[in-house]
Amino acid sequence: MKHITTIISDIDGVILHNNALIEGAEGYIRRIQESGLKYLFLTNYPSQTRKDLKNRIANAGVDLPEEAFYTSAMATAAFLARQDGKKAYVIGDAALTHELYNVGFLITDIDPDFVVVGETKSYNWEMIQKASWFIMNGARFIGTNPDVAGPKGFPACGALCAPIERITGKRPFFVGKPSAWMMRAALNAVDSHSEESIIVGDNLNTDILAGVQAGMDTVLVLSGYSCADDLGKVPFRPTHVFEKAGDIDLF
Repeated sequence: MKHITTIISDIDGVILHNNALIEGAEGYIRRIQESGLKYLFLTNYPSQTRKDLKNRIANAGVDLPEEAFYTSAMATAAFLARQDGKKAYVIGDAALTHELYNVGFLITDIDPDFVVVGETKSYNWEMIQKASWFIMNGARFIGTNPDVAGPKGFPACGALCAPIERITGKRPFFVGKPSAWMMRAALNAVDSHSEESIIVGDNLNTDILAGVQAGMDTVLVLSGYSCADDLGKVPFRPTHVFEKAGDIDLF
């Protein structure tokens, strides 16, 4: 194991199932806090603010500061802040628009520079039509994350982008995992470098692939999405594999 200064950890499937702590997760979080290392808890889900996530973890019995969390909405705002244009048509919840406001964006349906899609339950025909028309007329297409579905078939960002993509023939740029941008943005938020950081995740195709693409050491836990049999289905390998986060003994 190389020298590490920073731990990036996924949330769902690593420390939580739904809103309950996974066995051993409390000890895992405590060891991170006591290690003296920098850390972030990372999620592809863009519809909760840092304050929301803090509250969610607190309700499960663990206290973490708001600064301990980083979301795909935050990474999307960080990405767009580096692009030309400051107007966006947004299909998403308040947490996403909040992060865009924070970097100076105007949320509008008048000649936007970007169409930005995240998770939302208020998705309808008019949103699809407007987003498609804006993209056909030059707006750039951004998705917060490529996930297609959440628990029980909950439609995620990738699914909401799909009809717009079919209508326009244009694929969105997805900011969230497995994009290396998500990892770079998270590391920048804590002033860290990939060479001295690890990511702990439960999904080979998002968490682990993101870490591989960012040049980080990776730790797969088998308490969530991916199982041991899935290791033979991908051309890359995590640096370490553990049954659950509570078993990790690397720091």
